[in-house]
Amino acid sequence: MLPRKVALSAATAVVLAAAGLLAAAAPASAAGAVNYVALGDSYSSGLGAGAMISSSGSCDRSTNAYSQLWASAHHPASYASVACSGATTGTVISSQLSALSAATTLVSITVGGNDVGFSSTMETCVLHSTSTCVAAIQADEAQVSSALPGELNSVLGDIAGAAPSARVIVLGYPDLYDLSRSSTCIGLSTTDRTDLNQAADELDAAIQAAAAAHGDAYVDVRPAFAGHVICDSSSWLHSVNILDVSESYHPTAAGQADGYLPAFTAAVAG
Repeated sequence: MLPRKVALSAATAVVLAAAGLLAAAAPASAAGAVNYVALGDSYSSGLGAGAMISSSGSCDRSTNAYSQLWASAHHPASYASVACSGATTGTVISSQLSALSAATTLVSITVGGNDVGFSSTMETCVLHSTSTCVAAIQADEAQVSSALPGELNSVLGDIAGAAPSARVIVLGYPDLYDLSRSSTCIGLSTTDRTDLNQAADELDAAIQAAAAAHGDAYVDVRPAFAGHVICDSSSWLHSVNILDVSESYHPTAAGQADGYLPAFTAAVAG
């Protein structure tokens, strides 16, 4: 039989060891909790994907948006989407960053297209001549190279300040047209389509550079959409919709589920 002092010491050691294990387990569990906030523009809100959430008003949020689909599949500790149709870097800063906190661990965002007026340019290309379209695209490209880098730097810097522990995933935009099928695809001229794709590529390059400068993950969705853009038989992008112009050039439900969602899921896992 062990002496009383030895027995007490052994018991104390067991209790302390157990307490240590519990203490170690608690932070690990807390560290594994995902508190996710989706920011950004209409490509993140889900405009064009149907199943609009009535309470989102003019922000046009959809239950088919990639962030909602990811949250439904992965059950984070918390999830909120404050993405809003028409959002710019400035309105993300002024209207969306309040959803972030020190507890936020995951942030996604699409932003930049509205800053350079890409949406209105696409409408111009639909309604006007090729020369007018090309001029509008060139004006957008000038914005991409001049003002946009600073605007992206501001929004990503402010996200880091509002959610210092979060992993930030910045998603780009798909090309709009399959140029290899343009000759048999009604609508815009091949010149219009080529220049629009080029502008989208320049926009993505600026976004990727900004994400890299802040140490954020960048997701290029163009490979996911390959074979599923306008002029393809199974496009995941709306072409011009006269009945609802706002959803033109936005991802369909399939574009969110089969384009954005897998690309985002892979980035989160990586």
